[in-house]
Amino acid sequence: MSAAATLSTHPLRGAAAHLADKLQDGHVYRREDLARLSNAVDRHLNELVSRGVLKKLAQGLYYAPKQSRFGPLPPTDEQVVKGFLRDKDFLVFSPSSYNTVGLGTTQLYNSTLVYNHKRHGVFRLGNRLFDFRVKPRFPKKLSREFLYVDLLNNLGDLAEDRDVVLSQARNKLLSFNPSRLQQALDSYGNMATQVRHFLHVSL
Repeated sequence: MSAAATLSTHPLRGAAAHLADKLQDGHVYRREDLARLSNAVDRHLNELVSRGVLKKLAQGLYYAPKQSRFGPLPPTDEQVVKGFLRDKDFLVFSPSSYNTVGLGTTQLYNSTLVYNHKRHGVFRLGNRLFDFRVKPRFPKKLSREFLYVDLLNNLGDLAEDRDVVLSQARNKLLSFNPSRLQQALDSYGNMATQVRHFLHVSL
């Protein structure tokens, strides 16, 4: 069902209705994607946003909300990032995921990390903060080994007790699969993390 179908009590007309009929619920769109479907895209976008057919995430970035019995649903982080980057090659996760590794981290974070090959910087998309970081390599999905390595990579930037984390990192080494951990270190570890790991193993 198209987004236009949600407006039966206040129907759109003409070119704006034609544009709304082309939208798919739950999809994220860039302005240039929609400009090909409209001869007055900015006017039509403003009309669709005012009617709730589209929601604005950022300058030039919109999504067509999927409706539920509780109201419109927000897009997933993956949908937002895919639309923003125009790319499928990225890894999205919260720094709070570090807490699952068992290294004594306890902080909860409001921002979301996006490892990618294109953009760097913090961007507000909708009501969320996304911290885009250009990385040469990153996995397709999270693992304990990657989180262990990435936590140590970013330790200086996190609101954690550094000494506690490093002590726990040494104590937790035997809980990891050695070959998978070494592969994660070789693929994703910075120099400081690799040195720390070497010292921990040598103790």
